[in-house]
Amino acid sequence: ISSLLSITNRVVGVINFFALMVICFWAISLFFGENFYRSFEIVLNTFFGKFLIISLCWTFSFQILNEIRHLVWDAGFGFDLKVAKISGVITLIGSFILTILFYLAGRNSF
Repeated sequence: ISSLLSITNRVVGVINFFALMVICFWAISLFFGENFYRSFEIVLNTFFGKFLIISLCWTFSFQILNEIRHLVWDAGFGFDLKVAKISGVITLIGSFILTILFYLAGRNSF
């Protein structure tokens, strides 16, 4: 599971990099006028847009939890094979739980 999470963390890192670029471009689009900004909102209100938002929420949650796991490893803890497997499963399950919580919080706020 450690190698699977390591590869997934690298892929998710690249996805998050490009996602942050798009999010920044979306924020900058406010300077180009309301119509340009609204075109992003139209795309985000589609099924694909909502799926993209939920997927990005998972990628950010996964990367945060996996980086916390790596921070614990940098402190010198969790190298035992059993502990590494347990922390990997906790990271994976925790990322899905955080995604669901963020979705529910966002859905109930608007």
